Amino acid sequence: MSVPFATSARSTVGLEWELMLVDPDTGDLVSRAPELVPELEERTELERYTVTGELLTNTVEVTSGIGDTVAAAVDDIADAIAEVRRLTTPRGIDLMCAGSHPFAQWYDQQVTDKTRYNKLIERTQWWGRNMMIWGIHVHVGVEDVNKVLPIIGALSIYLPHLQALSASSPFWAGERTGYASNRSLVFQQLPTAGLPWPLADWAQFEHYLDDMVGTGVIQDATEVRWDIRPAPRWGTIEVRACDGMSTLPELAAVAALVQTLVEHFSRRLDEGETLPSLQPWFVRENKWRAARYGLGARVIVDPSGTQRLVAEHLRETMADLALIAQELHCAREFAGLETILDEGASYARQLVVADAAEGDLRAVVQHLLREFRQGPSLREHLAEHA
Repeated sequence: MSVPFATSARSTVGLEWELMLVDPDTGDLVSRAPELVPELEERTELERYTVTGELLTNTVEVTSGIGDTVAAAVDDIADAIAEVRRLTTPRGIDLMCAGSHPFAQWYDQQVTDKTRYNKLIERTQWWGRNMMIWGIHVHVGVEDVNKVLPIIGALSIYLPHLQALSASSPFWAGERTGYASNRSLVFQQLPTAGLPWPLADWAQFEHYLDDMVGTGVIQDATEVRWDIRPAPRWGTIEVRACDGMSTLPELAAVAALVQTLVEHFSRRLDEGETLPSLQPWFVRENKWRAARYGLGARVIVDPSGTQRLVAEHLRETMADLALIAQELHCAREFAGLETILDEGASYARQLVVADAAEGDLRAVVQHLLREFRQGPSLREHLAEHA
């Protein structure tokens, strides 16, 4: 199977953010996307951003246009959210985001009536119905298809860093799971989801697709659900490992890290270097550790088995990438990583709220609603750090 990789400008950025529709009084999810999405699609037809439905009818997804910078992509997302609110607020619907809803139950949710979703649920059954998960996807343009798989292999070293920064699903169906990111372990139960296979080049990826299509596992490349995957249609590498971010500045910070890492590895390839990689068993262990312990995880950072606290290794990585962040005009967004490291990721904030409320998870939902609704816009956040 020949799979063309679209032409894409180097290190451009695109963002996808999955948002929950919530009753602001009860904190319950509401299955009202079908009444919102058709009107939103019509109203935003000529915009750079899009608003679409998702697997469950309690979710809308906002997607940016192609941004030359992280700030441009995030501006699109902010505009999309503002448009969504023009419809949701008068209807008594609020918005929030985290990797999971603290107390919602899968059997109370409705699946969007589309053939692809119905087929997914028919095949995956209980696990498919349990996909009450919300995430972000970060696309970064790659100008040469021969770079794609080597960069994905190198990015796999930093999957635990991205997962720990974004971890926001410590609760599941009313239970305190003991994990910072329960979402990441739930999502990998779907066929083709989870860690990317360690493929050396595009020809191996095409061979993989041949095998998967030929045996009826998937129909095309869009059904490859790896934590980091090629997106041939867009000419991008797509990072899908992250839980849903709870605030816009956090989304911008993680997007800036992904963009700078991709550009860093692209430059090393330009210089004729072989990119670093880890043994697949180390990559798998790192994913579990980050899901379990978040920013407190100790992760394996090189083939010899050196272990480092993920937050410390991330600070060192940030120092190494600082100049690239400046050159990509995302230094201020990139600096938002320090805020997450200093103040804690969403999972930690949720746990503090739950403890203060003696375990009442309705308080956690109200906290997440406030963060999403009242937290600073990206422009305000950047102004504070100017």
